[in-house]
Formats: sequence, structure tokens, C-alpha cells
Amino acid sequence: MYRAILTAAAIGIATLSHAETKVPQSQAEISLGFAPLVKQAAPAVVNIYAKRVVNVRQSPFMGDPFFQNLFRDFGETRPRVENSLGSGVILSEDGIVVSNYHVVGQSTDIRVHLNDRREYSAEVLLADQESDLAILQLKDAKDMPHLELRNSDTVEVGELVLAIGNPFGVGQTVTSGIVSGLARSGTATGNARGYFLQTDAPINPGNSGGALVDINGDLIGVNTSILTRSGGSNGIGFAIPSALVAQFVEQARQGHKGFARPWAGMFGQPIDADMAEGLGLDLPGGIVVSELHDESPFKMAGFETGDVILKVDGQPVNTPAEMIFRMSVAGIGKEAKILALRDGDMVETTVSLMAAPEDPARDTVTTGRRSAVPELVLSNINPAVLGQYGLPLSLTGVVVENPGQVGTRLGLRAGDVLREVDGRTIETVADAERALEKAKRKVTIEIQRGTQRIVSRFRL
Repeated sequence: MYRAILTAAAIGIATLSHAETKVPQSQAEISLGFAPLVKQAAPAVVNIYAKRVVNVRQSPFMGDPFFQNLFRDFGETRPRVENSLGSGVILSEDGIVVSNYHVVGQSTDIRVHLNDRREYSAEVLLADQESDLAILQLKDAKDMPHLELRNSDTVEVGELVLAIGNPFGVGQTVTSGIVSGLARSGTATGNARGYFLQTDAPINPGNSGGALVDINGDLIGVNTSILTRSGGSNGIGFAIPSALVAQFVEQARQGHKGFARPWAGMFGQPIDADMAEGLGLDLPGGIVVSELHDESPFKMAGFETGDVILKVDGQPVNTPAEMIFRMSVAGIGKEAKILALRDGDMVETTVSLMAAPEDPARDTVTTGRRSAVPELVLSNINPAVLGQYGLPLSLTGVVVENPGQVGTRLGLRAGDVLREVDGRTIETVADAERALEKAKRKVTIEIQRGTQRIVSRFRL
């Protein structure tokens, strides 16, 4: 009997090693559970302890519901150490690790602990807040246990998965579940550009950056966040797909410090049922092109407003976030095949993926002490700036990159477009510098924020 059980267990392990997904065929295989899978995957999942020093303003009004906002810039700044705890996944023998930006981004001291109690220091090779991903390099690491990346485009709803990480700092923990949804856009972080796999495997604080693995032990996603009312897992967790992780690793090895996304140079609108009927589509789906920049690679490929983008590289896209994700997975310098509906006909077009042009030059400046708003960082608007701040494609002029201390008190924000200073029209950063230096005792500044025009008046 024991020999039969061991034989069945060996069959189960062999099934895993050959990356073949199948339903358990015996009670012995069912009893075996996920043990062989955990033994295979867990060594490559690490605990990450990170710290950074930040300057915090010590105000006597902190905690007061009214005065803490009124006097938020009052008081001295003092350095304070912030600690973060999370997880990561080793992806190569030489110690390349993927984690979340919110775990290690901007950290000055990173320690990585392996499951076998080894410890390494690490440095950030590439980090991107928008995608909430970061790539680390373990120092003096070799022959590391690691996970293989599976193409997340092959993942299906209902697949069994394990979430491995360090929830609540209690040590490495494994939870199981299924893939409960695909193509979740913007739900996890509030970022409209996000794109996630959804799982019901419990993901708790500290699991961030951990592994979401399939039944064969391959990485299909990096756990990033949850939807919750209580702070704990309620059965809806999100993971960043492995296809995007692969592109991050590639760019990190090429020496990039920030993630370079292809630029679409267009705005599109998801198609609902009413729009689908008017466009002659059997089912709602795709994106109708509503605006194109003159230098957009889509416009260069012949696209016009009113065209409907249905697929990118053979994958359906139903939101702008999905389209940008598909382009990001392909990478800058590559070509993407776009299936579109144009004037009632299906057409397939190849689009060359490119970075947003830095033309005209930003000519970034920081205003001096003689300026009405000192330490204000301004740049000329170009396609790269439009993409960075999500501005309307037709905008020109000058954008606020950093409002500085005085600008923050005046209500300015990064991404605001400076329109006028004391009635003078602002078209370039040189115009803005001159107007702010010539400002009189009473200053009027007009900015554009989204579709709103905001006027700020103050005394020097």
C-alpha cells in the first residue's frame, strides 16, 4: 500500500516537472496537495526589508483637523527613517529580483532574505511608480534559485495558483486559489494605466512583490494590491502580469533606470453596446480613436479619428490601458500588428513602436530668488511631456514639473499648464521666467488643469 502511494506521489511530481496540467487521478495525488510545487517555487521567493530617510516637517499643529492644513509648511524639517516590508521573486541565477515599487522605490538600504536564511544587500536597477514594479540586483549573488516566467497571455480564468510572500512580516507563507479574472484595468491602484490579473488567493499586507505561480511552478504575476474594506484579504487580489515583468527585466539589463513605454500619441474611447450597434460591430469591444497627435506612430501608419482598434498583436483590447499594456510588452523599437475596423472594413496595419519625441526641447528651468514664485520648475510642452502628464494632445506652452515650496502654497501642482502671468501670454519657459521676474506687488497667474482654467491672485 505504501509503495502504491509513493508511486502515485512520484507520478504527481513527474507531472509537475513536465509542466503538464491535469486533474488528480487518485486519492494519493489529491492528498499530496501542493507540497512538491511549494518545494520547487518557495526558495525563489524572498523577503525584502527596505529603509529610506525622508525629511518630515515637525509642526505643533499636527493632528489638528483645521490648522494642520493651514500651517502645513510651518515648522522645521527633520530627517526620519521610513521602513517598508515586502516580498520579491528571484528571476535569474545571477540574482535579478522583481518586486513592487512601493516596497523598494527610493529606498537607500535594501536587505533581501532568502528562504534558507541567506541574506544579501541589493540595489535598484530600474523602478517605475506607474507600473508599481522594480528590478533589483543582489550583490555578489550566484547560483540563485529562480522561477521561470510563463507568458501571462496564456493564463485562463479558473487556473489553480499559489500566492507566496511574507504577509504581516510573519515569514514566508503560501496561499492557494484560482485566477478569477483577466484584463482588470485600473481597478487595483486607481491608476487608469494599470493592467492586472485577478485572483482569489489571499494576498495580505507584506505579500506585495511576492509570486503568483501556476500549478507548474512558473511565475505568471507579481502580487501588488487588494480590494478590501477591512485591510485584510477579502478574496480579490491583483497581480502584475509576467509579460510586463519580462520587459522590465530586459530594459534593466540594457541599463535603463526608468521604464520606457512606447508612445501611442492618441486618445481612444471604449466601445459600449450603443456605440457597437452604430459602428456595425456584432459585440461591444475595441477602442474608437478620438484624437491623434501629428507625430503619432498611429497617424503615420494611416490611422484616422473614427477608426476602431480591435486587437494588438492578436490580443483583443477593450480599454486604452489594455492597448498601452500590449504595446509595452512588445517594447520600443518593435512593431505591433493592429487589427482595426475602418469604414466598415477590417484592416490589419503594422505600427512602429517609438518613444515619445522630446521635440521641441523641454528647456527645463528653475525660477530664481527674484521670481514671484521661486524654485518653480517649468518645461516646454512636447509629446513626451504630454504623455508623462496625460495632457490633451493639442496643448502647447509651458508645464509645471515641480511647484516648489512657494508654488505648493499657492495651489500649483505638477502637470498644471501655465497660461498667463499678469495678462502676459506664456508660450515658452523664457516667457514664463521674464513674466515672473517682472511681476509687480500684486500678481495674477492663470493656469489650465485638465479642462479647467484656474486664476490665482496673491501679493508679494
